[in-house]
Amino acid sequence: MISELRKQLSAIEGDGRSERPVLSFGLDPVDSRLADEGLRLDALHEVAGEGAGWGDDAAATLFLAAVAARTQGPVLWVVRRRDLFAPGLYQAGLDPARVLYAEARDDLELLALMEEGLRHRGLGAVIGEAKKVAMAATRRLQLAAEGGSSIALLLKRPGRDGADPLGQPSAAVTRWRVASAPSLPVPWEGLGRACWRLACARQRGGDPFELTVEAPDETGCLALPARLVDRPAAEGRAPLRAVG
Repeated sequence: MISELRKQLSAIEGDGRSERPVLSFGLDPVDSRLADEGLRLDALHEVAGEGAGWGDDAAATLFLAAVAARTQGPVLWVVRRRDLFAPGLYQAGLDPARVLYAEARDDLELLALMEEGLRHRGLGAVIGEAKKVAMAATRRLQLAAEGGSSIALLLKRPGRDGADPLGQPSAAVTRWRVASAPSLPVPWEGLGRACWRLACARQRGGDPFELTVEAPDETGCLALPARLVDRPAAEGRAPLRAVG
């Protein structure tokens, strides 16, 4: 019944398309709580670090890299400053050889480059990093993404005034916060993989939620925190599926 209601709402609110491409995380505690059972590829998604420190900012950046790593095709990454660390992206599953870098002078140029990349239709993901983005600009990015399969990922960096990066209204389909969390010990191995506190602060058609996950492996997949014996993990690349 819930699935049928979602289809009816999609037909009313959407553009008439009965199916939308979705990239799942391959991790049920995350996918099962998302309205689309994954991230819509034809949509805008926003990510921010929970705090203003470098640790949370790095975690948010690697979260974007992990999502982009599980897409198909080149990745356009538009930056304002040259602070991306290629080996770090590689550890999150994103081969630096897939990344096309573009440096923008300001946020307006960055958003224009993102929009142009989304309308190209030949990219797996388009990523941008900005501080202040107006509601109208996010609507333009969402409209540019619709009808294609290039996921739009926007990293919202904190401003100097300390305001919440996700405090402004946005047309993004999902909005995420990522924070570093303590790693858990693994018997005979010492500390396990780095852990994050991952929160879906807002999603269209669903409720917010929060959970602790292990940082992505070399395939870009997240995992549940390590336990004493059983170490559940998302194996392989997350499949592309179409949902109503």
